[in-house]
Amino acid sequence: MSKLTFLYQMDLPHRAVAVYTYLHDRANKNGECWPSVNTIADDIKLSPATVRRAIRDLKKAGLIKTEQRYREKGGKSSLLFKIRM
Repeated sequence: MSKLTFLYQMDLPHRAVAVYTYLHDRANKNGECWPSVNTIADDIKLSPATVRRAIRDLKKAGLIKTEQRYREKGGKSSLLFKIRM
């Protein structure tokens, strides 16, 4: 049985399922990954706006947490995603 069976039983939009699956596939052993929204969008063929909505859906459902990452000079970098494994 799949580790993601619980995901399919939740009342989530398909965009959220797709983004969670993407993040799960790329997470390290600590459940962390840091792809950019644009990378996620390009890889799973969704618009960046749809990916952002999916991230909000997943945060609301308690499946992920995000943390803004910053470059050495203070500029924003990609988000750190912490997923429930």
